[in-house]
Amino acid sequence: MTERIVVVGAALLDGGRLLAARRSAPADLAGRWELPGGKVEPGESPRDALVRELREELGVETETVARVPGEWPLRSPYVLRVYTARLLPGSAAPRALQDHDELRWLAPDRIWDVDWLDQDVPAVRETLTHLDAHAG
Repeated sequence: MTERIVVVGAALLDGGRLLAARRSAPADLAGRWELPGGKVEPGESPRDALVRELREELGVETETVARVPGEWPLRSPYVLRVYTARLLPGSAAPRALQDHDELRWLAPDRIWDVDWLDQDVPAVRETLTHLDAHAG
């Protein structure tokens, strides 16, 4: 059995809004939206990987808050785990540096205005449930 490789996705939250990132590559994913993030490197914790990926992809300093329950299969052998995260005080605003050509902050009532990657849909849905449970 092949070992699973964990990909971390960030439910990056700010003022109750969720950050969505539009892929610019590879061609089969370009134009679709995802939660930013990336592969956990050997010897790296998922939380550390998320902070590193957000720094590399978006130029932001963040902290990981909590893991969203669940795990979603990507192309074998990858699996997606999502964590909520927030910008640290004084961090730059996110900008599309790698793999993305547009970023959008989505209020809860606008989450489905973008064309999410199929594998991100259940993760986004679970994230929203998680947010609703902790709202108020």
